[in-house]
Formats: sequence, structure tokens, C-alpha cells
Amino acid sequence: MFKIVGVVNYLVVVFFNAFTDLGHKIIIQNTIFKVYDGSTQIVLTAIVNALVLLPFILVFSPAGFLADKFPKNKIMEYSAAFAIFITLGITYAYYHGYFLFAFTLTFILSLQSAIYGPAKYGYIKELFGDKHLSAGNGAAQAVTTVAILGGIIFYTVLFEGRYNVSLVNEADILKAIAPIGWLLVIGSIIEWFLASKLPNKVLELRAKRFALQKYLRGYYLMKNLKTVTRKRETFEAIIALGLFWSISQVVLAVFGEYAKDSLGITNTIYVQGAMALAGIGIVIGSILAAKLSRNYINVGLSGIGAVGITALVFGIPFVHSMIALSFMFTTFGVLAGFILVPLNSRIQHITANVHLGTIIAANNFIQNIFMFSFLMLTTLFAYFGMDARILFYLMALVGLCLIYLLFKRYYVDIFWSLMGLIGSLRHKYIYIGLQNIPQRSVLLLGNHVSWLDWIILQLPLERKINFMMDKEIYHWPFFHAFFKKGEAIPLSPRAFKDAFKEAHERLKNGSIVGIFPEGEITKTGELGEFKRGYELIGKDYDGVIVPFYIDSGIFGSSFSKYKPKNAKLNLFKRRVIKIYFGKPLAKETSSEELRKIIVKMKEKKYEAK
Repeated sequence: MFKIVGVVNYLVVVFFNAFTDLGHKIIIQNTIFKVYDGSTQIVLTAIVNALVLLPFILVFSPAGFLADKFPKNKIMEYSAAFAIFITLGITYAYYHGYFLFAFTLTFILSLQSAIYGPAKYGYIKELFGDKHLSAGNGAAQAVTTVAILGGIIFYTVLFEGRYNVSLVNEADILKAIAPIGWLLVIGSIIEWFLASKLPNKVLELRAKRFALQKYLRGYYLMKNLKTVTRKRETFEAIIALGLFWSISQVVLAVFGEYAKDSLGITNTIYVQGAMALAGIGIVIGSILAAKLSRNYINVGLSGIGAVGITALVFGIPFVHSMIALSFMFTTFGVLAGFILVPLNSRIQHITANVHLGTIIAANNFIQNIFMFSFLMLTTLFAYFGMDARILFYLMALVGLCLIYLLFKRYYVDIFWSLMGLIGSLRHKYIYIGLQNIPQRSVLLLGNHVSWLDWIILQLPLERKINFMMDKEIYHWPFFHAFFKKGEAIPLSPRAFKDAFKEAHERLKNGSIVGIFPEGEITKTGELGEFKRGYELIGKDYDGVIVPFYIDSGIFGSSFSKYKPKNAKLNLFKRRVIKIYFGKPLAKETSSEELRKIIVKMKEKKYEAK
């Protein structure tokens, strides 16, 4: 990924964009924290966050238009240049103690980011391509989070270093910390310089025009929203991201007051530091999500992340230890990465390039509508003196809505993601020959070594395997729903012809059908006789047979029937399991020929050692 020209430059630009924007916001928030208490503090903090969100709502249509019409790297370059002038104005406001002016420039700086955003995230698909889409989103999310984390710590430490208790109003505080403003200016200059070096991925400008009257009448708003809702999955993914960011915004908005009232903590370094640990978590979660999506976009991770975040938010009011809360915020961040990387990657992947800027702008628009509404709700609750704990409970209820939305769409994907995470705790899977599985009908045939074979084979594949399985197991209580949703094919001695007929229909529809021709798990560690049943499947489908061989790495485990002599149980060592996929074979390949081919795959595997 890092061999792609412009990747390093882009990631540094992303870093300074977030680092600079966050720096000013932190200075304003910390000033409010020092001057105000109670509900006033929550209200003003919420207003600051609202000033950051509102521009993304107001410039939804223009931002999408610009990102779809002009080269995205140029939009980033010009927006970064504009940021230099804004940060100069912010620095001027600091030196003169103009708190209201500095407060207003928070909105202007966010307006620049709102124009910048669709181009910045739309550029990921252009620069990284579909092959590295998850990795690109993971890297961008990780870098953004490092910038936010670094900005929180860096600017808070600088703020505390120049602050003293004799400063009692906003003007005095801003004058004391004024030199920090020059760091914002320097960051903007570096961002602009590097953005000007990004490669242009648009060879021809699109013939689009923007009419101000249509924008003011709301014509573009309605048109662009129709574009978003046209594809249901895109719209639901955007709503899910909106719910997640709403939860995050409210938690961050009220945690300062909660820490002060419930834990007696008044030092902003501790408060901001605890929340900054969520940033470390997002970096870890983003990298993990990208790694777990190396073969395809692993959207199932989003459901796991939603469940974990909901549980954590509900649990915060019951925890009174800053150490425990710090751990919870870190975990929150990891799970946030599980939500952000797959959903953003999925939105970009299923969106045509011609509409990508509009869709990303709509993503920002809807997310910020959610966050703005929730922050206003937070402000209202604070105004009436509602306990911060109640807001945590309400956010847990929002989390339940998020869980429902994701499970409804990605039920099967979440199951497989969970299986992959559980399996990775004890096993390391190495897949060889995945390129041999074509994008058409495939009859997947190979050896059977453990109860986990069906999971092991499915994990690296985005397309779901329609496994043929024993009818009695298929109807096991509780598991039956999973098997049915996973489109397994029940097989019994009395109705085996019906099962193979169903397999034939699946293959004609372009599916992958998986069968273990041995019919049972090996008890000796050797390949058993291959049954001829699969030969009854009709050959009038456009596809091939792909043989596979699962090596002996799982032998001796509780999921295997073969227990090697003198095998030692080691709970702390991960088993390395290699899975080989052979070259496609003709549909007419007999069971005897297939077995010989898989025996050769096994022998070559041992020769390689």
C-alpha cells in the first residue's frame, strides 16, 4: 500500500488537517472548563461542538458538488490554503483576548473542513483503489485519530503550562496562551504545502454546474438525499455511522462534568487524557479492522463494535475509578475502529465514482444532523439540571438502536466475524491459493479434519459457501437459525437426491457449494475414501471444481477426532493451520481423480517443509 505514489503525503495531510482543527477546539473547550461550572459548562461545551457540526449541515450540497466536479487533491490544496488565513485570525483573537471572535472562528474553521471532507475521504478510493480500500480507510482513520489524540494531549499540556489560577476570565486566559496560535498557523502551512504535492487522479473535469438559486430553494438538498436513499445499504450504513457519532459526541460532551462532580477531578490533563485514550483505541481498532478485512470488507465487525460500545456506555456510571474508566475509553476506541473502517469502506466501495463526493458529503450531512440534534438534547437536559448519568443511560438505548440496525443488515456477516475473532485467539490461519477461486460457480471439495472446517474455509471468502451438511445437525435447536440463514443444504440418506438437486440449483445461480466427500471427520489423520455423491450433481452450470486441503495443524485439538501420540496440550501457543486451494478442475472430475489430486497437494505440502 505504501508503495503507491502520494500515500505518505496524503496521510500526513490528513494528520495536520485534524491536528490543527482539533487544537483550536481544545483551547476553547479548556477555557470554558476553567471559567465555568455545572450546567453552564455543559451548555457551552455543547455549543462549541455544535459550531463544529453545523457547517457540515449547511454546505452539504456545495461540498458534494465540488468533490464530484473538480480534482479532489486540488480542493484539499485550496482548502488548506484558506486554513492558513483562518488560523492567522485565530492567533490575532488570542493575542487580543477576543473570546467571542475566537469562538466564532471555530465555525469558520469547521466550514473549511466541511468543504474539505468529501474530497479528503473520496480521494481514498481514487488513491488506494478497491484492492486497498479497507487498508486505506484504516490508515486514514488511524492517522486522524493519532492527530486528535496528539492534539488533545499536545494542546492541553501547552494550555496548562501557560495557565495559572490568577486568570479568572476568558480574555485573560486567551492572552496567556496566545503564542500557541502560531503552532496552528505552522500546521496549516505544512498541510497546504503537502496537499499541493498530491497526484491528480482526475483526468477530465465533469460537466456539472451549480446554481445558487436551486441551492437556496433546497432543490439540490432533495436531489442529493434521493441519491443517498436510492441504495438502501448505503443509506443504512450512513444512519449507523450517525448513531455511533451521536453516542460518541454526547459521551465526550458530558464526561468532563461527570468527572468533576462524581470523581472530583478538576485537572484538564486527566480528563482530556482519559478521553484521549479512546484515540489510542481507535488506532488499534482501525489497524485490526483493516487487517481483518485484508481479503474483503469485513462489515460484520461493525455489529461486534456496536454491542461492545453499548455495553461500555451503559457501564460508565457504575465505575468510579479513573484507571478503570481509562481502560473503558481505550476499549471504546478499539470497538469504534471496528465500526468506522468497515462501514466507511463499504460506502465507498458500493458507490460509483461519479456520485462519490455527493455520497460522502451526505454521510457528513446526516451524521452531523444526528450529532447536532443530540448535542442540542444534551444542552437542554443540562439546562434543566439533569444528572449526567441519565445521558449515559439514554446513549445506551441509542446503542440498542444501532445494534438492531446493523444486525438486521449484516446478521450473517457478524456471525462470521465473531467466528473469525474467536478462532484467531487460538489459531493462525494461512491461506494459499485463494486466487484459484473464480468469480463464478464453484464446487468446493476437500478433506475433513475437524468440526471447524466449515468455519476455516469460509473466513477468507466474501461470498458465502453453501455447505452440504447432515440433516440432523442442520436441525439442532438454536443452531438451525444460523444454518438456515447461512444457506446450508441439509443431507440425509433418504433424501440425498433432493440435496444434490438443490446443490445443482445453487450452482446454476452462481453460488459456491462446499462438500466434504469423505462424509466424516478423519480419525486417523489420513485421507479417507471419497464418496461419489457429488458426481450426481448436474453439469449444466457455468463453473468448476476447486479442490482444497486442510493441513494437520488442528490435529490433537478438542475439535479434531485424531489425537497424535505424545501430543502435548499448550493453551498459550496458537496453532498454525494452512489451507491450500488447488487450481480449478473440470466439473466431470471423478471422486477417484479428485482424491489423487488432493493426495498430491498433501505430498507437495510436506515436500515444501
